[in-house]
Amino acid sequence: MAQDPEPDEDRQDEGLIDPSHDLDMVAVFESSTVDAEIEADVILGLLETSGIPATLVRPTGVPSLGYQLTVPRSRKDEAVRLIAEAQVSGPEAAAEAEAASEEGV
Repeated sequence: MAQDPEPDEDRQDEGLIDPSHDLDMVAVFESSTVDAEIEADVILGLLETSGIPATLVRPTGVPSLGYQLTVPRSRKDEAVRLIAEAQVSGPEAAAEAEAASEEGV
């Protein structure tokens, strides 16, 4: 019938399932402190800017149970390294980055 699509021979890989665990989401950040939401948002921005897909799991209900960031298992080591580097460079690096971004405005 006209509404039925014709089989597309170019779509040979459709229906294949990747059984590896490379795309499983694993936690790289967890916190239930007062400033956990802000810290999680900053780290999420860092990861996304670096091209690492990440998901922020926000608490539901009251009281909040904390925040968690997850990334694909295949990118975990890279994400952990980036987070550690950012924590070492600390607020000074953030202030420098902000100043540099304001110069471009």
